[in-house]
Amino acid sequence: MRGLEGKRVLVTGGATGIGRATALRFAVEGANVAVNFIGDPEPAEALVEELSNVGIEGTHILAPADVSDEDEVDALFANVVQALGGLDILVNNAAIKIMDEPHEAHIADFDRVMAVNLRGAFLCAQAAIQHFLDAGHAGVIVSTSSVHQVLPDPEAIAYMMSKAGVGGMTRTLALRYARNGIRVNAVGPGAVMTRMNANFLTDEAALRAMERAIPVGRVAVAEEIASVIAFLASDEASYVTGQTIFVDGGLTSVRPW
Repeated sequence: MRGLEGKRVLVTGGATGIGRATALRFAVEGANVAVNFIGDPEPAEALVEELSNVGIEGTHILAPADVSDEDEVDALFANVVQALGGLDILVNNAAIKIMDEPHEAHIADFDRVMAVNLRGAFLCAQAAIQHFLDAGHAGVIVSTSSVHQVLPDPEAIAYMMSKAGVGGMTRTLALRYARNGIRVNAVGPGAVMTRMNANFLTDEAALRAMERAIPVGRVAVAEEIASVIAFLASDEASYVTGQTIFVDGGLTSVRPW
């Protein structure tokens, strides 16, 4: 896509799932990619090695950090900017999901989901915007939201609330920084075959029920989400800001199931 070659990209939660597919897509487009992760480094290490073998030769690095921790986010951005010589694109992808009934939800679980999915997204967006302003150049932020930004999720209320917050954050930051050349958008995936939806691999009835609910009749793969993230980050989307693009096979076009 136009305008991605040579760009410096940070993908949070980049070691698996949508983050992994996104990192690979940017590498194919000729970008330099920092892969953020937390915990086991092996998937991220394997990904960085794979990134070096695809697309145009670039600089790809590991970028460990807990995005919910302000000090770690500060260190993350300092390290990425130093290693890549700057930053042009932030993909706010790190997220967790905890299933529960709203009346039974543990506040510790609620706080952890909000800390990663919403606080973490804001901390990273704030750090990216500060870098763009200090460097005096345009920048792009694309956050991974969800169809649950607009569709209720009775079994994961904290996740739903966090994604609704990401939608509000996206619109607000886009409005505030448009005149600075900073575009802010989000992608709202529907059902995607990732580790977060691992039950689809073991529960055929659940998978078939989801497929019946989706107008196109199937669950997405991570690469389909990554392609829209890459588009929003590219010059092809130079007039798009403040939007959430739902990549959901038509799910948000029908009434909640």
